[in-house]
Amino acid sequence: MTGKVAALARHPVKGFTPEDLKHVHLKAGAHFPGDRLFAVEDGPSGFDPDAPEHIGKMAFTVLAKLPDVAAIRTKWNEDEGSLTAWHPDFGEITCDLDGEAGRNMFAVWLSGVLAGQTRGPLKVISAPNGHRFMDSRSGYVSLINLESLRDFEGKIGRKVDPARFRGNIMIEDWPAWSELNMADQKIKIGGARLKGLKPIERCTATHVDPHAARRDIDVVPLLREHYGHFLCGLYAEVIADGDIRPGDAAEPV
Repeated sequence: MTGKVAALARHPVKGFTPEDLKHVHLKAGAHFPGDRLFAVEDGPSGFDPDAPEHIGKMAFTVLAKLPDVAAIRTKWNEDEGSLTAWHPDFGEITCDLDGEAGRNMFAVWLSGVLAGQTRGPLKVISAPNGHRFMDSRSGYVSLINLESLRDFEGKIGRKVDPARFRGNIMIEDWPAWSELNMADQKIKIGGARLKGLKPIERCTATHVDPHAARRDIDVVPLLREHYGHFLCGLYAEVIADGDIRPGDAAEPV
């Protein structure tokens, strides 16, 4: 069973715009590069950068509770350590996320965009080395099987944007839903080697149209209705370093 990489994406700020990549170098034991490096607390979360632990997504400004986040477009300027954010009603802002002043600037701007919707106060936090603001403790790298989404589209009779599932590696040509049986399976993708950890349980974030910023498809109930589960995608860990590019082969080994 051989598939191929259709696309790569990172999400530098948890909950915000995915960014397409043309190449990525994965390292054993590490998270997907540039993914979930920052998060925006919606009120104090208890996160301690000196002793970082996993915190549930609802402590942050995420689509599951704030669909309007999808109306904000962000771009992480990696070389400069800055984030550019844009909203149709609030314009554009560029902030230095490596510094406290820049993080505060983004939080203040975002508080205006999301006024009346958050618990607050909003605060941008940065992941210390080795930590990432993932939805799951197992969330090192997320794989999305596009054939599963196409099968789901056929069941519900409408298109489903893969961006709803906020994956890192999108794969095509695997049999639909085969990824759900790949826990503990070794997988060769490009020059890297990964091992499946567990299927990804989906939440109401997938209900939000990532472009229109509104809930329009009840993905979780529909998955349960048609398949008896609410799973889509696979969490995996990197077990051997390697480069990955769109078009590379992806196959269990």
